[in-house]
Amino acid sequence: MRGYYGVVIGRKCISTFPENTAEEIAMFLREERQIQGSDHMASRPIVQQQNRGGEAVGKQKNMAAAEGRNRRALGDIGNLVTARGIDAKQITRPVTRSFCAQLLANAQAVAAAENNKKLVPVNVDGAVIVADGVGGKGAKAVAVPKVAQKRVTVKPDPNTVIEISPDTVEEIKIKKPVVNDKKPGDGSSRKKAQTTLTSILTARSKAACGLNDKPKAQILDIDAADIDNELAVVEYVEDMYKFYKLVENESRVHDYMDSQPEINERMRAILVDWLIEVHHKFELTPETLYLTLNIVDRYLASTTVSRKELQLVGLSSMLMASKYEEIWAPEVNDFVCISDRAYTHGQVLVMEKRILGELEWNLTVPTPYVFLVRFIKASVPDQLMENMVHFLAELGIMNYATIIYCPSMLAASAVYAARCTLNKSPVWNDTLKLHTGFSEAQVMDCAKLLVSFHKKAAENSLKTIYRKYMNPQRGAVALFPPAKALLASTTTPTTI
Repeated sequence: MRGYYGVVIGRKCISTFPENTAEEIAMFLREERQIQGSDHMASRPIVQQQNRGGEAVGKQKNMAAAEGRNRRALGDIGNLVTARGIDAKQITRPVTRSFCAQLLANAQAVAAAENNKKLVPVNVDGAVIVADGVGGKGAKAVAVPKVAQKRVTVKPDPNTVIEISPDTVEEIKIKKPVVNDKKPGDGSSRKKAQTTLTSILTARSKAACGLNDKPKAQILDIDAADIDNELAVVEYVEDMYKFYKLVENESRVHDYMDSQPEINERMRAILVDWLIEVHHKFELTPETLYLTLNIVDRYLASTTVSRKELQLVGLSSMLMASKYEEIWAPEVNDFVCISDRAYTHGQVLVMEKRILGELEWNLTVPTPYVFLVRFIKASVPDQLMENMVHFLAELGIMNYATIIYCPSMLAASAVYAARCTLNKSPVWNDTLKLHTGFSEAQVMDCAKLLVSFHKKAAENSLKTIYRKYMNPQRGAVALFPPAKALLASTTTPTTI
């Protein structure tokens, strides 16, 4: 059956009859390489030739012609070699793909050996065929596997330093590899700090100005403890107090005593002392007391009041403040009874209506207590400190001399005077300056005034505030000696 078998390469069949020359084999191999990238490449089983002679060759040529019309051949790129000298009579076995490649390589090696008398490497399907032999008969083919070339990526050496100087453009200095002598468990490698000319000049400037010895300002976050307290409204509290600072002057009371023919500062002080006692009797909140005095002063600043109606103004003002601030406000009859029935139920309601009309129903105002809460928190106080601040603040609102100061100034001065009285150090820090908005020099005058009131509290005939803060439950802060540092340069005003 030898001579009746062929090999299928791609889609072409090469017969092994003697009529097939080496040129035809080389031609089929070239066509096979040109269509290697096709998705339809596959080997077909060996087909037995039904016809002999020229009929089989004719069919192969017709198939090659048809393939040539349907496929567009690649151009010659210089890697095609026409091999001659293959004798078809020497083929004694079926021509497979690898055997055909070997035949072609042998033929090319013989031809090259005859011409150049040198070794000729031939690349066939990824393998290098080296033909060894000078003559045509003793040629041997040795298959050398092709070694895949690896891409080499050149990484920069981390120990290479490039220095650029005016004399040389680039100078590469390769340092010796650093030997890591660290023991296991040592910390991270230390980096040498690079000293620049700018850093040296900056350090010298700070040293010349004495800035290196100045400690950094420490501003405490006073709201850190209330971050989870929804009632503290930490997200809005700063904006709220900025708004209070802006609108406090809108409700600020001017000096009105000269416009009151029947009322003087002493009468006002007596009224405030009695209202503080009523406030304490009814156990009302501090907000109610400060709002009551704000309503009284605003009404007296806008309307002339007779002496006999002054106490009625105070009762009606506290009634309105209680309705505004308290959960359970005292009734009208309670105020009538506590005034020893000096006024009737109807008179209290009529005065309430008159005051609301004069103030245009505006009761939402920042009082000194609104700022006291914030400023006391900024001073990081203890209970003794808090009681002292409230004692000095109530002395301030009772005396008419403090009416010239805005509510935030009165509150900040009370904190400053209390810290001086209790010998707190430092007396005024950056945290207080930030939250109050006042420097130590700005609050000094009002603080001295409050300390003078503290000095005269024990001798004053109006002792409601003094007795209130003599109570051990309030730390007996009224018994503390006043701040001597502030009394040294204080001119004591006339105490009511």
